[in-house]
Amino acid sequence: MNYPDFFDAVPRISLHDPLAEFLGATENGLLQYSYVDAVRLAGHSCPTVAAAYWSTYKALVMLYPDTMPVRGDIRVAFRLDSASGVTGVIANVVSMLTGAMSDNGFKGLGGRFNRRERLFFTQAMEGEIRYTRLDTGQAVELAFNLHLVPAAPHLPALMTACLSGNASQAETTEFRHLWQERVRRILLEHGDDPAVFVASHV
Repeated sequence: MNYPDFFDAVPRISLHDPLAEFLGATENGLLQYSYVDAVRLAGHSCPTVAAAYWSTYKALVMLYPDTMPVRGDIRVAFRLDSASGVTGVIANVVSMLTGAMSDNGFKGLGGRFNRRERLFFTQAMEGEIRYTRLDTGQAVELAFNLHLVPAAPHLPALMTACLSGNASQAETTEFRHLWQERVRRILLEHGDDPAVFVASHV
């Protein structure tokens, strides 16, 4: 699988998954996810997928400053319903990373490792996503302002040409480069920009 080099420069998310440890899936239950994993899940790389991945990264750093995040022990809530805008796309990525599922998740074994009732929509909050540790009740809300990292001015015209099938090979190549360049800037140049990714304890 070939992909833009900057994918590998995005920090990875490491978590401890008690179920993975119990079933011997990984040594000590350690799981590590990369931005490439989010791209594989979504089938593409875009600002939305980038925001979902990076919001989760920032939330876990804030919730677990001195210890490994525990996958499956995190409740995730969204302000909007799953069909609104790109909320569903974001939720899929966040669910993979945190293990949080709705009522269709893993039911557990012997009363342990339940992943259901961890993912909720249409919840009252100031931000867009709220991550809550189930063991401590600590919570973090994230919002993102991706419009502050605008695309190249001629990107919409290039997209239109590509969608209509009228783009040249050079235009197609330029479109793809500019599209991923915006994703790169969001993750690597503005990942710690508090105006773009607004994170707060609640």
